[in-house]
Amino acid sequence: MKEITLRDYRCFHEKQVSRLAPLTLLVGDNSTGKTSFLAIIRALWDCIYGHRIPNFKEAPFDIGTFEQIAYRQNGRAPQSSTFEVKIHLGHGLDAEFEFGKQNTAPVPIKTCLGDNGVWLKEFHDGQRKSSIHVTTPKGSWETSQMTDSRGTVMSLLTSRRLLPTTIPELFFPEYINKNSGLTPIEGSPDFSPSDSELIANFRLLELFHDKERPFASAPVRSQPQRTYSPDGLISNPEGDNSPMILADLAFVGDKTWTNFKDKLEQFGSSAGIFDEIDVNRLGKSQGSPFEIQIRKYGSKRKGIKQNLIDVGYGVSQVLPILTELLLPESDRIALLQQPEVHLHPSAQAALGSLLCKISGQGRQLIVETHSDHLLDRVRMDVRDGKTDLKPEDVSILFFERNDLSVQIHSIRLDHLGNIFNAPVSYRKFFMEETRRSLWG
Repeated sequence: MKEITLRDYRCFHEKQVSRLAPLTLLVGDNSTGKTSFLAIIRALWDCIYGHRIPNFKEAPFDIGTFEQIAYRQNGRAPQSSTFEVKIHLGHGLDAEFEFGKQNTAPVPIKTCLGDNGVWLKEFHDGQRKSSIHVTTPKGSWETSQMTDSRGTVMSLLTSRRLLPTTIPELFFPEYINKNSGLTPIEGSPDFSPSDSELIANFRLLELFHDKERPFASAPVRSQPQRTYSPDGLISNPEGDNSPMILADLAFVGDKTWTNFKDKLEQFGSSAGIFDEIDVNRLGKSQGSPFEIQIRKYGSKRKGIKQNLIDVGYGVSQVLPILTELLLPESDRIALLQQPEVHLHPSAQAALGSLLCKISGQGRQLIVETHSDHLLDRVRMDVRDGKTDLKPEDVSILFFERNDLSVQIHSIRLDHLGNIFNAPVSYRKFFMEETRRSLWG
């Protein structure tokens, strides 16, 4: 994802265009829309790659019903009857969505998917009827109904399915020759098999099969337990399943665990929070409970192994984040809320280095943070070339409250790690505090 545009969504009234990079950091005051920003990214993923109407009440981004999501200037009804979102995916791929209200939920009433001049557009008229517009360099066409392989009229909205998964069947060449239902508009010629071939090559029809849904973390993760039961906990934003992931890898005991454990311990050591992590099974059977053990080294010898619950709370809070970021062969987008919570400033800085390393390896991370230590470490690691992350691979989005709405400023780094094109208000509070400390 390269760029996102918002209008009349939550606290974003005027059109907002924000640059997304391999590492995007969301900074700003509390209640300025950073969590809402993460929520809309997952919603867009669901629309494009998950081919479904997104659930805006799903944890950890429960942002309410349509009444709470559409921009409101006061505490009453939304000022706008719709809100709009556009995402640029790069390489000529774009997606635009306009959301309206169905009962209390936001649903797409207009979906536009573009691929280098070819557009598939789906409209809903509020009566559970769908129409599809197709545009290619040769012309434009529309159909007022969608049919399945048995010729049954289906409503995309009723089925809760979105473009592009309902499109291929409509545009199979053999189906076109029978009855496409597409009517030329704007003086276009009849839709033909050659036009169908353009749609068949539409890349968004293929991409959604290859991507895993983004990982979304909660701002406060699971509480540590003295023992865990190997019952296959389901993944959730709080990371309750992280100990089970560690146990599964540890009990297999191959190179995957060795490499994963080594990466965990490298971070723990650099952050100063632990030097060794292990999984200890409290029995001989596979169903026996287990504990997570942490050890900190002294200057001359190793300390004792301690249960996870007996060490600093920061370890258990960062463990789900580390598990997600360091798992082998994971390339999904990560949406992280305050990953630095409960960490000492030096550990927050080490986390900044880890984010640089992971995003420099080709993974996209979008991180809400309140940590200057994390942000400064990112700047210094980019300056010093510690990873493959380049200045242009970092986007800092500053969320500034502007009366009753919020303005998003896209800030960049130069090759020296300096911040440029930032508004005057950026870090104003910190500069004022520094001035007071120096001159009273």
